[in-house]
Parts: sequence; structure tokens; C-alpha cells
Amino acid sequence: MTLQALRKHIDRLDGQLLRLLNQRASLAVRAGRLKKRQGRRLFDPKREQTVLRQMTHANHGPLSAQAVRAIYREILRQIRRLERAL
Repeated sequence: MTLQALRKHIDRLDGQLLRLLNQRASLAVRAGRLKKRQGRRLFDPKREQTVLRQMTHANHGPLSAQAVRAIYREILRQIRRLERAL
């Protein structure tokens, strides 16, 4: 495979990742609204630890577990920012 073909494939994957991240964010915002209506706290540290544990466990590389945790911590941090804006 050529470098150009690899980059084209990466670009397609980046587009898919972005769509999935936005879908995840939309669902998290809906969950945040529901939690707010129910009088629950938006931040649930146990849930975040569960997500980090699940993603680390599901990872089979080449990203390290540390890299996966860092990526998901940032995703979760950005989701919390969206929820706080509700």
C-alpha cells in the first residue's frame, strides 16, 4: 500500500471517529439532562472509572493501556464540559 493510500484510509477513519465521538457526546448530553431532571449529580466518578477500565480491558494494541486511559480521560473531560453547559 502506498503512503497516499494509507493517508486516505486514515482520513476516512478520522471522519468515522469524529462522527462516533459526536454521537457519544450527544448521548452523554441526553444522559446529563436526564440526570439533571432526576436531581442526580452530573459527575459520576464510578461510571468514569468503569468506562476507563472497560476501554483498557478491550484494548489489544498497538496503543498502550496508558494511552487509551489518557484518550478516554480527555473524552470524558470534554463531555463533562458539555454537561455543565446544560
